[in-house]
Amino acid sequence: MPLHIIKLAVGCESVKELKSWVAERIRTAKQKGLPPHHIHITRMTPKRVDEVLDGGSLYWVIRGEIAAREKLIAIEPFRDKDGIGRCRLVMQPKVIPVMQRPMRAFQGWRYFAHNDVPPDLGSAAAGVAAMPEPLRRELRDLGLL
Repeated sequence: MPLHIIKLAVGCESVKELKSWVAERIRTAKQKGLPPHHIHITRMTPKRVDEVLDGGSLYWVIRGEIAAREKLIAIEPFRDKDGIGRCRLVMQPKVIPVMQRPMRAFQGWRYFAHNDVPPDLGSAAAGVAAMPEPLRRELRDLGLL
């Protein structure tokens, strides 16, 4: 069973905005002649790399809710220009909305067990996925989703 990572999307207000950020980063990468992957840099490197890369995703918490994920394809430790250890989380540039669930704020990233992940908002929940996020939040808060 894959192991996942969960992280706050600081400054991001919606899944739509996250998709826009990823699209912009992909455009920039293509202009520089780099592979079209979404890369997020963190300070700490996961120790359980093999488990995470065995089908794991990076789950994004947006405005206090687990809201979307991206499939992880590589984890690359490196040293920045100041000699500080960092890590690139390399993801497929496809943001997949998930059934939103509340999540308290935390620093950095955390491992996220496969049993704890919310389901994707796939074709079975196309109507829910098409709703504006504020409406989805309100319906969820009322216990209707």
